[in-house]
Amino acid sequence: MISKSTEYAIRALVYVQLCNWQGKRPGTPELAKEIEAPVAYSGKIMQTLTRHNLLDSMKGRGGGFFFPDNQSNLTLYEVMRVMEGEASFHKCGFGLKQCNADNPCPLHHQYKNIREDFFNLVKTETIKTLAQNVASGKAVLNRVVEKLN
Repeated sequence: MISKSTEYAIRALVYVQLCNWQGKRPGTPELAKEIEAPVAYSGKIMQTLTRHNLLDSMKGRGGGFFFPDNQSNLTLYEVMRVMEGEASFHKCGFGLKQCNADNPCPLHHQYKNIREDFFNLVKTETIKTLAQNVASGKAVLNRVVEKLN
């Protein structure tokens, strides 16, 4: 339902929030490593996020990415709207351009419910709540690697 760019953007914002709570401002290379994304791709994503004022950045010593007041109350909806556009919330589950109630695709009625539930989720879930889940150990930000003996 969401693009790889949006996945990386959300993971990056959660990581920035976690770092900010520790008084740190991560740079692009660190961030890319922690969210398991290519550095150049991460840089472009972070440029998009800062250009749309979803977070701030500073260059130089002590620089990096940060949220004003060390707190992000951004909803996932706001991140998705910037990364994918408003149309992403209205796409057909079958991929048709002209799918609607009058001209439904084979998945229209079932997918409509899923799309509405997903929309409600992204409108209420925030970067802050996701970061709190990671910080409390209820969730992980990157792949869990099993230790080999």
